[in-house]
Order: sequence, then structure tokens, then C-alpha cells
Amino acid sequence: MYIVIVYDVSVERVNKVKKFLRQHLHWVQNSVFEGEVTRAEFERIKAGLKDLIEEDEDSVVIYRLRSMPQRDVMGVEKNPLEDII
Repeated sequence: MYIVIVYDVSVERVNKVKKFLRQHLHWVQNSVFEGEVTRAEFERIKAGLKDLIEEDEDSVVIYRLRSMPQRDVMGVEKNPLEDII
């Protein structure tokens, strides 16, 4: 499945969340990651995020898609997917 994760977490946790997600997904722009994952990877990502965030303060939104969606970028793309080898 293809997932997009958008998050808004407290400043003291933002670097931990970003570092964790970089191990699993492609960084798109500030607080946005995306990538193709297996069901097991998806469950590990959810569990890891749950351990890192404070559910009464932080917000994480995960969009699950069947395949990589068509992307239209307006302006400067901060981290193009074509840069992945």
C-alpha cells in the first residue's frame, strides 16, 4: 500500500518523529512523508509513532492509498522523488 503521513507535533518531539519516519518513508516537505510499504511495515510505523507522540497534544494523519497517486507540484519541490536511487 502507499501511505502519506502528515504530522503536527510539539517542537520537543518533531526531530524524533522526523528521524523515525526517514527510516521508513520518503521525506516530501516539512511534516510530510510518503512511500510504498507492506502491511507489516505499516503496523511498525503506526506502533513507532504511537510510542513517540503524546496523543493529547500531537496530531498524526495517515492516508492509505492502493498505489502511488498522481502528483502535481506547484512551486518548488523540496525533495523530488526522482532523487531516490
